[in-house]
Amino acid sequence: MNSGRVSTADNPALQDLIDTFDMLGDWEERYRYLIELGRKLPDMPEAEHDEAHKVRGCMSQVWLAGDVDAEQRLHLRGDSDAHIVKGLIALILALTDGRTAREVLDTDIKAAFAQLGLESHLSMNRRNGFYAMVERIRQMAATAATAAG
Repeated sequence: MNSGRVSTADNPALQDLIDTFDMLGDWEERYRYLIELGRKLPDMPEAEHDEAHKVRGCMSQVWLAGDVDAEQRLHLRGDSDAHIVKGLIALILALTDGRTAREVLDTDIKAAFAQLGLESHLSMNRRNGFYAMVERIRQMAATAATAAG
């Protein structure tokens, strides 16, 4: 898990993101792409924009919610009041949504973040918020894995 790189064979969504980021080139275009990813997120139910789903540690307003199906696959939803942060949510969900709790726990999302070059191109506050979102999703996955026995 702490190898510093995520196998794109295990997560084809990561390879798609890497390819797209490489194709875009400069960071202005990459930021626009992140914003576009965020705009494509399905609407999160208004009832989930509450304290129970709010992610602490983010400068922006961020909410994450999810369900686990019979096959232990996480189905995640997220929203933010900030465009780039909403794009970061979309990126995290691309790597985790629809995967089993074990697959989510085995994915080093922080390494994927670094592979995409985001580590050095976001402010410290945004990085901290990103890691808070990752931790929330990992907690959801750990809860699902424990419930599965």
